[in-house]
Amino acid sequence: MITFYPGPSKVYPQVEGYLQEAFRSGILSMNHRSQGFMDVLRETIRLMHLKLNIPEDYTIYLVSSATEAWEIIAQSLTSHHSAHHYNGAFGKKWFSYASHIVPQTTGSLFPIEQTLTYHLFEHDDDATRAEFNRQRLQNYEVLCLTHSETSNGTHMRMEELAQIRAMTDALIAVDATSSLGGVAFDWTLGDVWFASVQKCLGLPAGLGIMVCSPKTLEKARSVNDVLRYNSLLFMHENFEKFQTHYTPNTLGIYLLMRVMEQVENIQEVGAKTEKRAAIWYDFLANETIWQPLVQNPATRSDTVIAVKGDPEAIAAIKKASLAAGITLGNGYGEWRNTTFRIANFPAIEEWEVEKLKNFLRK
Repeated sequence: MITFYPGPSKVYPQVEGYLQEAFRSGILSMNHRSQGFMDVLRETIRLMHLKLNIPEDYTIYLVSSATEAWEIIAQSLTSHHSAHHYNGAFGKKWFSYASHIVPQTTGSLFPIEQTLTYHLFEHDDDATRAEFNRQRLQNYEVLCLTHSETSNGTHMRMEELAQIRAMTDALIAVDATSSLGGVAFDWTLGDVWFASVQKCLGLPAGLGIMVCSPKTLEKARSVNDVLRYNSLLFMHENFEKFQTHYTPNTLGIYLLMRVMEQVENIQEVGAKTEKRAAIWYDFLANETIWQPLVQNPATRSDTVIAVKGDPEAIAAIKKASLAAGITLGNGYGEWRNTTFRIANFPAIEEWEVEKLKNFLRK
């Protein structure tokens, strides 16, 4: 069975060997305050800076999941208000989650065929409304955005994020769960980037990543959240010593280190992801009866491709794909019954892509 499920998704085949090496190395039995573990964590962080082109002054923390990052942002980085602009189910969940911690949180839904900047400033001739949105953007404390919306296969381009960055002094938090490790970022356009490892990083679930700018640490010191288990200040105190603030997922960290050793630089990985995505969209439009859910190339994801159809056809294709040894991603949220999703993650091999294409041609 091959899988195109968009998370948890396919694990790099080399992970099988890394699992055995982890056991033989003794790392799984090491105390997480020991020198052996600290050496592994230090090397993991070094390789992430190197392979993902993360600026040296941005700090990296390992947590349990992207969902935990939602909580850390709300508790450790938000004193009175966060603003969430979203177009899908996971952005909406983040908004809902934050609202339980910070009641003043606000949310704004925009269409999947529109970029956020177009929606805020360009989609009509109402200059008063556009100016209101510009003023509001300038006054945000924490701005929360989703880079790759897994539920519907949309994407925020770096050019758009740069426009937003230029308009606000807010702390910008970016959910990159379905793109970190598969897309090259300009990290300086955000202050908090976070993801889980079970998608573009080709690893088993159970580990989350946060990448934070110096501005983020300044904000954390201002909020001064020191009473909670996942206080960012408490996390930082430990990671400065290459330790964790909790008994960690040692196996997950070791596997992340080994995968970081293995992969190419993110510029090469990202170029391959983008090229294969373009081929996928062209293939769907010209060689199958199917069409992408997102018609606007400016908002289409390179890492999660959502394909639309009527509910009966969607149910039939998913059933037939399983019989052919292929797992497609289910639709999600409001698109649950009218889409299936195809992961375009780096761990997925070309022979697997060709097998799915041959199946979809039928």
